[in-house]
Amino acid sequence: MNRDHPAPDTAPDPETLALAHKLFDAARGGDSDVLDAYLAAGVPATLTNDAGDTLLMLAAYHGHAGTVRVILQHGGDPNTANDRGQTPLAGAVFKGYPGAVQALVEAGADPDAGSPSARAAAQMFARADIQALLGRG
Repeated sequence: MNRDHPAPDTAPDPETLALAHKLFDAARGGDSDVLDAYLAAGVPATLTNDAGDTLLMLAAYHGHAGTVRVILQHGGDPNTANDRGQTPLAGAVFKGYPGAVQALVEAGADPDAGSPSARAAAQMFARADIQALLGRG
């Protein structure tokens, strides 16, 4: 490191961290109104936590179809995988939330993306209802 030009401090300030935690909690809890307000004000819908989970991943994994739709309306990407290669669609399938699955499929989520893919998870858990939502592969 050059002493004349120290590396910038890249750690977020406490207020920014608190807001991020609030937004991730809102996604987990299905608080669509809070997310809608912050996303409309300019918070990126692609915000990720330290595990690479997006707001959309957390909402889908916890089965909040309405919140999934709000995040998608603000530019959430239905195909963004987390650091483990899991997509929001696969998370919703794994947890067995057809409403979230439907919202993601309608937004163009790829049932064959990620590891394991949503299609593979639906087959593994013998979820014929969700397999029908995913369509033929």
